[in-house]
Amino acid sequence: MTSEPPHAAVDIHIVDDDADVRDGLAWLFDSRGWQARTWAGGPELLADAQQRQASGDWGLAVVLLDVRMQPLSGPVTFERLKALGCPWPVLFLTGHGDVGTAVEAVKNGAWDFLEKPFQDNMLVDRVEQAMQAALAQTDAEREARRLRQALDSLSPREHEVLKELLHGHYNKNIAEHLGITAR
Repeated sequence: MTSEPPHAAVDIHIVDDDADVRDGLAWLFDSRGWQARTWAGGPELLADAQQRQASGDWGLAVVLLDVRMQPLSGPVTFERLKALGCPWPVLFLTGHGDVGTAVEAVKNGAWDFLEKPFQDNMLVDRVEQAMQAALAQTDAEREARRLRQALDSLSPREHEVLKELLHGHYNKNIAEHLGITAR
């Protein structure tokens, strides 16, 4: 009986205008049990992202995004992904990196910025870290949704009591203020 790798349900979206780079990275991740999807440029990835946004099902994914591409550069593609509400961590890859571009990408919310050539193990480790962060975010969002549902299920009177509790009042004082029994 074979078990599925823990990251098998996570897509790695590889966006690079160089077919050799795309194929090499896809092979690297496929060989490690990841599901890699390749895109020749930003417009193709954005079309997929728009469909996911419309369905409301982003799934779990990490994006490897080349900086210099045509017709949309990596940073422009990244901005459009963010505008769609894409929750995926993005790692920029470039053979033409400079400190300013890297700092700007990370300040704008990129997970990381790596210069080509890079060591395969280092790239896989960074993708693994990004995936773990995405999973943690998903867990936190699920817990927040559960708490919102619990809060929405309270009656108006329970909301009043909760408000008093949040102000630090004791049961006896709340009961007196609301004209109910402390029990």
